Amino acid sequence: MDLSTLSFDIANLQAAYASGATVRAVVAEAMRRCASDTHHAFIHRLTDAEIEPFLARLDGVDPASLPLYGVPFALKDNIDLAHIPTTAGCPEFAYTPGESAFLIQQLVAAGAVPLGKTNLDQFATGLNGTRSPYGACQNAFNPAFISGGSSSGSAVSVAKGWVSFSLGTDTAGSGRVPASFNNLVGLKPSIGLLSATGVVPACRTVDTVSIMALTAADAQAVLAVTAAYDEADAFSRKAEPFGVDFSAGPFRFGVPRPQDLNFFGNDAAIALFAQSIERLHALGGTAVEVDLTPFLEAARLLYEGPWVAERYVAIKDFIDAQPEAVFPPVRTIIEGGRGKTAADAFAASYRLKALKRVCDAVWKDIDCLLTPTAGTIYRIADMQADPIRLNSNLGYYTNFMNLLDYSAVAVPAGMLTSGDAAGLPWGVTLGAPAHKDVPLLRLADRFHRAQALSLGATATPLVNTPAIGELPKSALGAGTVKVAVCGAHLSGLPLNWQLTQRSARLLGAVKSAAEYKFYALAGGPVQRPGMVRVAEGGAAIDMEIWEMPTQHFGSFVDGIPAPLGIGKVKLADGSWVSGFVCEAIGVEGGTDITALGSWRAWLAEKG
Repeated sequence: MDLSTLSFDIANLQAAYASGATVRAVVAEAMRRCASDTHHAFIHRLTDAEIEPFLARLDGVDPASLPLYGVPFALKDNIDLAHIPTTAGCPEFAYTPGESAFLIQQLVAAGAVPLGKTNLDQFATGLNGTRSPYGACQNAFNPAFISGGSSSGSAVSVAKGWVSFSLGTDTAGSGRVPASFNNLVGLKPSIGLLSATGVVPACRTVDTVSIMALTAADAQAVLAVTAAYDEADAFSRKAEPFGVDFSAGPFRFGVPRPQDLNFFGNDAAIALFAQSIERLHALGGTAVEVDLTPFLEAARLLYEGPWVAERYVAIKDFIDAQPEAVFPPVRTIIEGGRGKTAADAFAASYRLKALKRVCDAVWKDIDCLLTPTAGTIYRIADMQADPIRLNSNLGYYTNFMNLLDYSAVAVPAGMLTSGDAAGLPWGVTLGAPAHKDVPLLRLADRFHRAQALSLGATATPLVNTPAIGELPKSALGAGTVKVAVCGAHLSGLPLNWQLTQRSARLLGAVKSAAEYKFYALAGGPVQRPGMVRVAEGGAAIDMEIWEMPTQHFGSFVDGIPAPLGIGKVKLADGSWVSGFVCEAIGVEGGTDITALGSWRAWLAEKG
């Protein structure tokens, strides 16, 4: 089997294994591709001897038995891989861990094979990829331009088709900006969803490991494996149900006011952002203008406020002892944390709390927020000539996400067609509250596939890969229940608010099985219908199916008056769903409206 042209997206890899490809042959091909690294993407590529234990554990294993069997990946060199040095982009800081980071252990157990440690902005401080003694990481499309950072090498290794996915970290945008600049999907999970055990911290309270992949489906597959609670990590938290899935539409998406947008002179990016808004409209979205001012104020706290002291705390002993070993722009930023006081920290935390209350209010009106990932991209030479200001520009839309405890997915939005950066990719970010990672990935997949793009910097068309599917059984559940309604709870009718105020979402209109008698019940301040299942003489009744977060289901049921209740209703397709049923005694004195088959028809008839 010729593997030289095999796309390393997970679906194509799995198909190759099913057709007889061996994991050793695939990994050999991946290592061959990695050997051509002229972009300074890797700090350390595993040798044959170092990679052998990962291959040996897959000998004789059925490829179908492991979700990531034989999938090659790379990891940012601030994440521990057992017996391989961790440098955090600083040779003098390097140490060799005795065991792998918690989430690396999860990946290896799922069959994934690590190929190397990737380059980064030193100590994960930067969004551009040039702040490394191992060389400025070059963009996968044009080596004169930055790759984005700090997870620079992780992005390039995926975009070039050398590995299937990579791990980065993201404090201020380090998993999103490089994804945008290299035509990738970049998932910034909810903080704490992925363990930080075995990860060199930057700002520990707002760090997260990030996932970069060729498709949203691949990012979801990796998330399903790595989102595991880690008792040893004080900042780890269990996944919460993501609730109603807005990704299929209709949905509402926030768009910054025109005065809040900044593209830093990149007119081609302005056009791509306008196209992105229209693309979401075509997918069933409604745009809602959002005042970005409080978000931007929160963003400034990350570097202008006391959070920079966390970067100092993370490497205090090292930077105090060997300041000359730290890259100059990185040293300037981290040493700025020395002078921050406890009073500064408390004052800023109070301000952030107030800003979060204001920012969180937008989620009452929107399901997700659309922004550029970065307004523009720069040449490496320009970035090195003006490292602080230009890097700050790159974080304009990203710095607030973790401080405000939001989830986010960066997704390709097209190629720049004019200006200095013509021919380079550009992307947008979809953001939402914490634990909305899965709906964001699903919407990102639809957005991504609405374009004629290739995977990363490869020639493989995105259309040649399958769309995102259902999650494998894991901790990442929706936590919702479907409810069938047939009367006053229907859309636009008097009691529909009892659903919408509980964040329920209409899934669609259906018919019951033709096994129900339908009555307009007597009495009550709001007239209601009752459905009673019968052995004969029944009819199909018009209904709507709503999806409601499980946490609100109890209060909804508790408010239903007798003789109604929630039971199982049989639908026309033979399936069963929770829905309104009526006690037989409750129809006494009511009007039989079975022949109409619809509560709306009854309301229209009686005027």
